[in-house]
Amino acid sequence: MFTGIVTGLGEVRAITPIGRGQDMRLVVGVPVGWADMATIPLGASIACNGCCLTAVELGPDWFAVTASAETLSKTTLGVWQTGTRINLERPLKVGDELGGHIVSGHVDGLGEVLAATPDQGSTRWRFRVPGGIARFIAPKGSVAIDGVSLTVNEVEGDTFGVNIIPHTAEVTGFGLLKVGDKVNIEIDTVARYVARLADYAA
Repeated sequence: MFTGIVTGLGEVRAITPIGRGQDMRLVVGVPVGWADMATIPLGASIACNGCCLTAVELGPDWFAVTASAETLSKTTLGVWQTGTRINLERPLKVGDELGGHIVSGHVDGLGEVLAATPDQGSTRWRFRVPGGIARFIAPKGSVAIDGVSLTVNEVEGDTFGVNIIPHTAEVTGFGLLKVGDKVNIEIDTVARYVARLADYAA
């Protein structure tokens, strides 16, 4: 489990097909001071742009993961290239401060950036999401976008907006996003279960 509080921006260093090319091995470089790599065990979970991946190899300033064909087709990992910058977060430990909201690292679908508009010192971003997950996104609720825990400002049909302060733009991939880009969306776990209970009640 994660909190959606990104702790560093990594960079894809290498992408290598595995077997017949349906799965991929990705090597991710980590920024100086992101973590003591010696404390990360082999097999540890690391959220990469909101997608929970398993570290299969570790180096002094990098880790490698294997992404299945399913993951590549359902997340933005399928369009990553060497040099792509990605949000990183290590898993939540019992007793850690929960600064964002509970994030599982299981991407529900892809959103599309519709607009980024300056709003005083911040930026208001608008996204479109598939209809199947739009109903789980509510005003003042939580959503994870590329692994970043955010509060939803407004919702209209299959679109919603969030506000990004300068600090968030500086320390996450939001500073690199542009209109038309795809992003990983994870809906709030609470919303998922509330909707499920409502379906049973109906």
